[in-house]
Amino acid sequence: MLDIKFIRENPEIVREAIRKKQVKFDLEKFFSADEIYRGLLKKTEDARAEHNTKSDTVARADAAERNALIAGVQEGKSNLQKLEEDLRGAEAGWKALLSFIPNSPASDVKEGKDDSENEVLKTVGQPSKFDFEPKDYIALTEQWDIIDTARAGKVSGSRFGYLKGEAAMLEMALVFFALDTLRKEGFIPVIPPVMINETPMRAMGYMDRGGDEIYKIEGENLYLVGTSEQSIGPMHMNEVFEERDLPRRYVGFSSCFRKEAGASGKDTRGILRVHQFNKVEMFSYTTPEQSDAEHAFILSLEEKLVGALDLPYHVLGICSGDLGDPAARKYDIECWVPSQGKYRETHSCSSCTDFQARRLNIKYRSEDGLKYVHTLNGTAFATGRMLIAILENFQQADGTVRVPEVLVPYCGFRIIGEKK
Repeated sequence: MLDIKFIRENPEIVREAIRKKQVKFDLEKFFSADEIYRGLLKKTEDARAEHNTKSDTVARADAAERNALIAGVQEGKSNLQKLEEDLRGAEAGWKALLSFIPNSPASDVKEGKDDSENEVLKTVGQPSKFDFEPKDYIALTEQWDIIDTARAGKVSGSRFGYLKGEAAMLEMALVFFALDTLRKEGFIPVIPPVMINETPMRAMGYMDRGGDEIYKIEGENLYLVGTSEQSIGPMHMNEVFEERDLPRRYVGFSSCFRKEAGASGKDTRGILRVHQFNKVEMFSYTTPEQSDAEHAFILSLEEKLVGALDLPYHVLGICSGDLGDPAARKYDIECWVPSQGKYRETHSCSSCTDFQARRLNIKYRSEDGLKYVHTLNGTAFATGRMLIAILENFQQADGTVRVPEVLVPYCGFRIIGEKK
């Protein structure tokens, strides 16, 4: 949520931000609702003050005067109640419209319409080359019977998979490697709930647009998280940090759930786009002054983790039209997938400034008083996608797969498919 004072004082800046994000929203409709809401608020406050004054007068009046004054007080009370009812309705509509105004892109974000205009900022390593005909990860996992989507289909339907044997061990190796690395960087490990109620889910900014990707528990006011920060961010809802305690950094591990409603027909085989996946996620609360540096720091850690696996990757600067509602700036990392001959997204890293903190009411105490924190998030590992990259890039002629050396102490083997 943007600062309402900023919106009222800078309508052209907000209008331009909406345009850059390619969001369909009638800002004039909001300003009309805002004018009605503010007018009713003043009328209600004036009526309440008048009612309180008259009530005090009745309380001080003698018995002879009191009866004559009571009728006026009762009429004022009835008018006040009607105004309060009107105000509640106007405020609900005003808040609903306010929630649809997205965060503004940062000044250094490239303007663009969609993901086709994202910009490659950096490329590390060269696409893998082989002196044999490489297989895709699905063929490799079928060869060694380590990922089973056919049986998962019988049990759960499409876009699910069983990870078995070396694949299961390698996934957990990725998790523990990330946790060990990030603990040393000051991140507090946390295993968050994967079901949260509507208030924090809406406050994180993922329901106003994109809500069709979210699973709701039927008959409950609970939603399954689609990314770990949706439950980490609200941890400090309605709390106040001391400035000396910022930045506060968490690294969470959880299962995540997405409908993949917008991916019909895309990547239907395998585990690239699934309804359930595991993720290690970084989340940081910091001050506005530290925010840009924290964003760069989180991106550097993502690169550190991918670099340690020796995978070819590039870093994308996400253009304005491809930013979600909460993000002011976002970077993606995409790792090379040989069978597809292209880079595929494995990491994202977003600065949400104070957009989420305003909705969640998370502040910090500074010398100048209470201020809203800035929130940032970044993928450490979306483990399924990292498995795909490892399997395809480190396959050998006989179909065995070399495990990145940094993961060996965690999984206990160097080769997937090696004869025991």
